[in-house]
Amino acid sequence: QVQLVESGGGLVQAGGSLRLSCTASGRTFTRRTVGWFRQAPGKEQEFVAARTWSSGKTYYADSVKGRFTISRDNAAVTVYLQMDSLKLEDTALYYCAATTTGYIGTYDAPDGYGTWGQGTQVTVSS
Repeated sequence: QVQLVESGGGLVQAGGSLRLSCTASGRTFTRRTVGWFRQAPGKEQEFVAARTWSSGKTYYADSVKGRFTISRDNAAVTVYLQMDSLKLEDTALYYCAATTTGYIGTYDAPDGYGTWGQGTQVTVSS
């Protein structure tokens, strides 16, 4: 069983940058799709970005495309979410999630992910 721990959240001014990390323990991210989701107060959880295991392709929500980058280290232990040009509306609790190994399915819906981290808060101020 893989466990996930997020880090890197914090308070940043609009236009600034943060890099979130999601570190796996117990297992690695090998052959797992990894996604980032977020939830703002009073809003539903939404997809942010994903990296699929089969091709290494990355996918982004329209709201973050061109500003956020998901990547994985070579050891497949840590997945990053580089967030640039942050906006007030990026304020949320950010979660990383991983699928089971060899997962084939949607990457932008929470249902496909079986393991979740505890979340890290990102607050963007004006």
